[in-house]
Amino acid sequence: MPGRADRAAGEQTAARATDPECEGAPETPMGAAPERDRPPDHPSGGSRRTSLPWEVWALLAGSFLVAAGYGIVAPALPVFARSFGVGVTAASAVVSALPVMRLLFAPVSGRLVARTGERTMYLTGLLVVAASTGACALATSYVQLLVFRGLGGIGSTMFTVSAFSLMFRLAPEGRRGQASGLFTGAFLLGGVTGPAFGGLLVAVDLRAPFVVYAVALVLATIVVGALLARSRQVGVRRDGAQETPLTLGAAFRLPTYRAALVSSLATGWAVQGVRVALVPLFVAVALGREPLWAGVALTVFAVGDGLVLLATSGLSDRRGRRPVVIAGLALVTVGTAAMALAQVPGALGLVVLLGASAVAGAGAGLLQPAQGAAVADLVGSRRSGGPALSGFQMAADVGAIIGPIAAGALAESASFPAAFALSAAIALVALVAWQRLPRTPPGSPDPSPGSSAGDAGTRRA
Repeated sequence: MPGRADRAAGEQTAARATDPECEGAPETPMGAAPERDRPPDHPSGGSRRTSLPWEVWALLAGSFLVAAGYGIVAPALPVFARSFGVGVTAASAVVSALPVMRLLFAPVSGRLVARTGERTMYLTGLLVVAASTGACALATSYVQLLVFRGLGGIGSTMFTVSAFSLMFRLAPEGRRGQASGLFTGAFLLGGVTGPAFGGLLVAVDLRAPFVVYAVALVLATIVVGALLARSRQVGVRRDGAQETPLTLGAAFRLPTYRAALVSSLATGWAVQGVRVALVPLFVAVALGREPLWAGVALTVFAVGDGLVLLATSGLSDRRGRRPVVIAGLALVTVGTAAMALAQVPGALGLVVLLGASAVAGAGAGLLQPAQGAAVADLVGSRRSGGPALSGFQMAADVGAIIGPIAAGALAESASFPAAFALSAAIALVALVAWQRLPRTPPGSPDPSPGSSAGDAGTRRA
């Protein structure tokens, strides 16, 4: 369709017009692809079989450790807060302090990553989280605990944005979807294994999880920092390559980035926020079931997410980002909406609950790697994507914060089915945004400024 082809060409022109890096740089045409929706900068031939460099695996190990650490302190944090004589609301505020600070500091972290380099900000972020966690172990009042925990959000966003940016530039162009899937999977696996270990430490002492996590982060910073310092990929600059980052303003002019922001918000809302906050209440209040079934439903979601993610993390590298994102959003929409049907009486209600959780989890496993890789395609591999990636992360954080509040208020004033319907509608809006994107014709040139085959990881990190 000529109109869609013109829009695809317009996206490329807009990206180049707003990026000084592209002036005078020749386009790098990609080989023809068998699928219409192949990622724009997916090179044909052998590059898609190129293995991930060891630096990516080092970053994945660090991601797993950070996620496991969050899980380790999760059982202790609210109980530790209550030990200072505060109520449930105040204890919950300590849990929310970190994501709120992540959201507030995200724009600054994006600019810092672009200015100082990913490696520096990555290691600094790990140390900030380590210092914050260690300080929590030494807290002698509720206010101290609240402040120290909030400061950890600054390190968290520094680490996340820099890790995403560095990993996507180091990963071969035909492996970005796989790298995104493994990154998400590392966080998922760490989040599942951490709480079990944290529960054992809480039995020893309420402060023990914080001490163990802080020490582990310091050791991880030393080991990963030493490995990255030896890398020939990190810190290398290609002659003539510009280092102008993809700014948030320039990225927002690209339709794909705008669609990714909407789907990222939907992910934070339906997958990260409402699922955790509303499902346990739904099971207890609306279904009248034991809390055990809420845990089973969340576990089924996580298993579905993890299995599909690991099995299909590279699917968008072969089939294209757009169709995989659309399929993931469709499953998230259906699975979230189907939650409302779990109010049917008897065992059938539990079957619907678990089935809907599995469907939504499978959708999340498809969605998250593909949408992350789509943003990486726009950034390319020869420059920092800090500002654009921080905006992408902010959208998910906004959804994770606003989603539970809006859906919870609707569940209280109307009904739980209405709350799930609202959450499904948010995912549906994201699906429509991706559906409206133009298909990328086979053999089209790379619309991602500064990205060319084989240059991954060649500018200063």
